[in-house]
Amino acid sequence: MSVSVKAILDAKGRNVITAGANTTLAEAAKILSEKRIGAIVVVGMAGKISGIFTERDVVNAVAKHGQDSLNQPIASLMTSKVHRCKEDSTTDELMELMTHRRFRHVPVEEKGKLTGIISIGDVVKWRIREIELEAEQIKAYIAG
Repeated sequence: MSVSVKAILDAKGRNVITAGANTTLAEAAKILSEKRIGAIVVVGMAGKISGIFTERDVVNAVAKHGQDSLNQPIASLMTSKVHRCKEDSTTDELMELMTHRRFRHVPVEEKGKLTGIISIGDVVKWRIREIELEAEQIKAYIAG
């Protein structure tokens, strides 16, 4: 009874915070803080996904380069091998992917276009809803 990514996006919205490759780490960190998000999708020409820049990337850059990293473009610091999902992907598939690969954000792509982003928080929230609904159905069945 796993929920699809499309259902999650239809409920939460499809807005994705994006930035260009030349955005500096300082600018990206400000965006992450102001928007209270954990990842920015880095887009190139025609809105194609070229990478993802996360809070973890900020920490790694500062640990490696110190304050000099603040003026570096995120293209040199981002994760460029981005795992994506489709709208017909399920929460079960995402939980497996996120757990196995150890990341918390997955951009959603359809026909080469960015259509949303799913976080581990989204997956957990929907999985809890599924479990609660299942429990209610079992109670109703038992009650007759």
